[in-house]
Amino acid sequence: MKITRCLNSRNPNQFVKFAFVLFLFPQLIFAQSTNIIPLPNSITQTNGHFQLNSNTVIGVSDNSLLPQANYLQKELKLIGLTVPIDPDEKKATIDLKLVGNTEAIGAYNLKIERKHITITSSGNEGVFYGIISLLQMAKTQPMASDYSLTTCEIADAPRYQWRGFMLDESRHFFGKEKVKQLLNWMAFYKLNRFHWHLTDANGWRIEIKKYPLLTTVGGIGNHSDTAAAAKYYTQDDIREIVAYAKDRFITVVPEIDMPGHATAANKAYPEYSGGSIPKYENFTFDPSNEKTYQFLSDVIKETNNLFPSHMMHLGGDEVALGIQAWAGRPSIMAMMAKNNFTSLADLEHYFFHRMTDTVLSLNDKILCWDEATETDLPVGKTIIFWWRQNLPGQLTLALQKKYQVVLCPRLPMYFDFVQDKSNVSGRRWSGGLFNNESDVYNFPDKQLPPNEYKSEQVIGIQANLWTETVGSEKRLDYMIFPRMAALSEAAWTDSASKNEASFDERLKTNLSLYDKDGIYYYNPFDPQIHPEAVDFAPVVKSAVMSRHYYLLRRSKSRNHHGRKTNQRHTVKHHHIKTKRKRRR
Repeated sequence: MKITRCLNSRNPNQFVKFAFVLFLFPQLIFAQSTNIIPLPNSITQTNGHFQLNSNTVIGVSDNSLLPQANYLQKELKLIGLTVPIDPDEKKATIDLKLVGNTEAIGAYNLKIERKHITITSSGNEGVFYGIISLLQMAKTQPMASDYSLTTCEIADAPRYQWRGFMLDESRHFFGKEKVKQLLNWMAFYKLNRFHWHLTDANGWRIEIKKYPLLTTVGGIGNHSDTAAAAKYYTQDDIREIVAYAKDRFITVVPEIDMPGHATAANKAYPEYSGGSIPKYENFTFDPSNEKTYQFLSDVIKETNNLFPSHMMHLGGDEVALGIQAWAGRPSIMAMMAKNNFTSLADLEHYFFHRMTDTVLSLNDKILCWDEATETDLPVGKTIIFWWRQNLPGQLTLALQKKYQVVLCPRLPMYFDFVQDKSNVSGRRWSGGLFNNESDVYNFPDKQLPPNEYKSEQVIGIQANLWTETVGSEKRLDYMIFPRMAALSEAAWTDSASKNEASFDERLKTNLSLYDKDGIYYYNPFDPQIHPEAVDFAPVVKSAVMSRHYYLLRRSKSRNHHGRKTNQRHTVKHHHIKTKRKRRR
């Protein structure tokens, strides 16, 4: 049992403290019985129960709430209840109401009485989150024709407005239905930003009609098979997914990576390549070719038409991996001399400014990884994603420059890192550090100084899943769940209200929901129930010699974990391939 493991591991007096906390705060026991993740900031229990059954009627105070009423109706049908909607509220036993106060976006009040449930908020998003809390209380019960809900009053609001999850589909592609399933779970956990990494070195995954080769050629291959058939999302697919997310109050943010990680695009249109060096073939776009800027501006504009978020992530990271290819090109040298640039970094910043100007012309915000902090981008229109926890100065600099910041450091917010010391596939940091569910839950309070994570410029947190070692839906699930649940409480619940022991008990009730949805998850309470799902890992080909070779490879791989240019060693089709791995 995970709680016992935690109590025994670090502090032998923790059990006594935990019992004392429960003695002083019995409402925490009730909070567990509500089985809501993320934990609401205020729960007041009353004596009684509401019977949720087929006699229940949903009502709305405003026709704008009908989409939320329909969502509740459909979700109740999935647990066996067919309930009507009364737009006039006359017969309503579940009443959805808009009220004219000035709460934070997403705040709501849920009041469950013996004969009536009321969900109120100043906005539709808050009403939706009240519905989610109500559904969690029902869904974590055994399926029945009648669900007994404990009467209570919940007053709740999110800690951060950016509660994000990023999926990389360049390295391995998962498709529309899997993305919709992830969006369902994001909504269930009140996450509201889906960062979609659609382009990178391994594959281009978004249709651009003006440049069809980006998908038909650039979409060929993935991280584990360079000859795999082209896979990508059509523009109709994108619109469908964006609309699906919108119904769940999730904003989809596209990422078009530049000027590095451009190999797939350059495979389709080599005239825009910035050149090659060993291990980084055609890794960058050519900043000295004026047509490159027009090409990428066209891509940005067409992408912008598909995503109403008014946000565009341009990457801007790890350009240094391939930037030396620029050094020997006469056109690059001429451009640097013309503009009095003294370093390739100056040229990189010039390129990034040119592309951000296109984004700004579309009235979009610029999103970028923390390398772009060095570039003087417009304050108020730029969001920096701090990912390099080994470079805390980048976070400090971003805050000093008054940028808005999303916290997503590799430790503990990268879900491609292993989550258990017994795992064999996935990343580790120096010293063998990895990202278990507990570390995700306790972020950022136990990892960063209060003056940073409490800064008004920190708008939220995000977990990122890079997919070098994730090629199947089974492993995708294993790496995400239940860490997504821990992420939700880290992003939503005030630090003063968080309680990890309570979270563990509530999480247990979610495991059966994963089972019902076909999710293959890591079980932190008994890891043996679901052995690690491994897609790409060393394989013993034969006895003695292969065993020695395997151990040698594994030793080298472990020595490299956490370096900026570490490598991943993968065996596929009974032979060993050495994969280039980016630092990110």
